[in-house]
Amino acid sequence: MDLISLDRIRAAHDRAELTLGPRSAPLAGGTWLFSEPQPDLEELVDLTTLGWPAVEVTPEGLSLAATCTIRTLVDLPPVAGWASQHLVARCARSLVASEKIWDWATVGGNICLALPAGALTSFAVALDATALVWTPDGGERREPVASLVTGVRSTSLAPGEVLRSVEISAEALAHPAAFRRVALTRHGRSGAIVVGRRDAADGLVVTLTAGTTHPHRLAFPAVPSAAELRAAVEAVDDWYDDPHGAPDWRRAMTVRLAEQVREELA
Repeated sequence: MDLISLDRIRAAHDRAELTLGPRSAPLAGGTWLFSEPQPDLEELVDLTTLGWPAVEVTPEGLSLAATCTIRTLVDLPPVAGWASQHLVARCARSLVASEKIWDWATVGGNICLALPAGALTSFAVALDATALVWTPDGGERREPVASLVTGVRSTSLAPGEVLRSVEISAEALAHPAAFRRVALTRHGRSGAIVVGRRDAADGLVVTLTAGTTHPHRLAFPAVPSAAELRAAVEAVDDWYDDPHGAPDWRRAMTVRLAEQVREELA
């Protein structure tokens, strides 16, 4: 789509050129930015010209640049010690978009768009990922992705802040995980996503997305009983309501999927 309100697209080559005005927006893949009118914007600042390495694998874990495309992440060769790497493809396919989108859509863009069905939000929160955020004063801060996404199209990013990368620890990568998804139609938008992951203390971490307005991370010191898990899921009170699922249906499906995840990982 032509964005007729734009005056310019500016390429940032270093951090000094990354300043964002009140009517500016960062541009990575642009798959959402160019999908509908953006009347409040006058400028796009291209992040892809900064040359951030898409994926960095270190003994400490994995660092994904905000500009890393979904295709790059899906096609990443097997990483030693990453027991849950199958989550990448499972989450990417839950976007229910043409795989051509994977060539342009980015990890950072999907998370910062903060849609309930954001597939990379599900992936990052399930692995306890941390967001590295560049602040406009030249500093940086870190925040769990689980709290970065605060609601539908809402994040904790302050004006001028830019998501630099998403970091996942080697410990989280080493734990087995299970994925479940449901939609009203076979190829429809995700109505509920549940990802479970064992942790180092033999407990269970269950992540709820798509069915709620923001991610929920439920942590248990040991594998919970079916009743304990059900009670924790039903205590959630922000079930999303749109044409892709009513709140009571999303709640019921999430309870069912969470139990399937519990049984698989137990």
